[in-house]
Amino acid sequence: MHRHRNGLKTAALLGLLTSLILLVGYWFGGSTGLVIAVLVSLGMNAATYFWSDKIALRTMGAKPVTEAQAPQLHAMVRELSAQAGQPMPRLYISPTPQPNAFATGRNPQNAAVCVTEGIMATLTARELRGVIGHELSHVYNRDILISSVAAALAGIITLLAQLAWFIPFGRSDDDDGPGILGVLMMMVLGPLAAAVIQMAISRSREFQADQSGATLTGDPQALADALRKIHRGTQAMPLPADGQLASTAHLMIDNPFRGGGLRNLFSTHPPMEERVARLQAMARNSGPIEYLR
Repeated sequence: MHRHRNGLKTAALLGLLTSLILLVGYWFGGSTGLVIAVLVSLGMNAATYFWSDKIALRTMGAKPVTEAQAPQLHAMVRELSAQAGQPMPRLYISPTPQPNAFATGRNPQNAAVCVTEGIMATLTARELRGVIGHELSHVYNRDILISSVAAALAGIITLLAQLAWFIPFGRSDDDDGPGILGVLMMMVLGPLAAAVIQMAISRSREFQADQSGATLTGDPQALADALRKIHRGTQAMPLPADGQLASTAHLMIDNPFRGGGLRNLFSTHPPMEERVARLQAMARNSGPIEYLR
């Protein structure tokens, strides 16, 4: 029931983003602007659908890892994939000292899971298994595709708002355009609304992946412990907030940038304290966990 409600909420938020694109396009360019907005939206989503995994892995400098190089990691992923009845994803390691992880790919058949060298050195085997469960749940819930589409849609809105200042998309002189004040308002409010909707989608999917990942591993406390360690590591060793990395940050299990103040308000990740509290409540309700691996 919770997953069903979560799916409906995500669909509604994506619908709002799409509607906002059409509104911005029509507002600035009438029917011509609307057509341009639709074409740009379709093109951006197609590119995101097919190449988002390659972009994310290249941004993190990730390299494929063989079973001989990381036997324990391969064993964990194989076990949990088989338990879920899903194909095993490709595995990558990023030479990044910050403890973090992410999954990418448009579906379980084309998925990849990437962990950093930092997370491999920081977590216990039990905690790493909890993280793998979280990342695999992102794949099985189609969260990577949903998040990538949301990011692309938000980017389109920002692009249209910026172009509107320079290109009047095709309104004739007889049409009532938005006017200077309307253009300025839409340039500010359009991207802001898109960012808020995108963040709501990302936060919702993180909570769901925590829950379904803990269910897959049967060990919510392990994921809670891992999240605490990961968060301490990301705060101690934040990654540089450059453009390429910022575009893939929403995929990671924890925000790779240092939080605080307004940055937390506009983060794509929910507060770590709340995520840990939910997992601990889940662990209490599920009873003691006997970890045999």
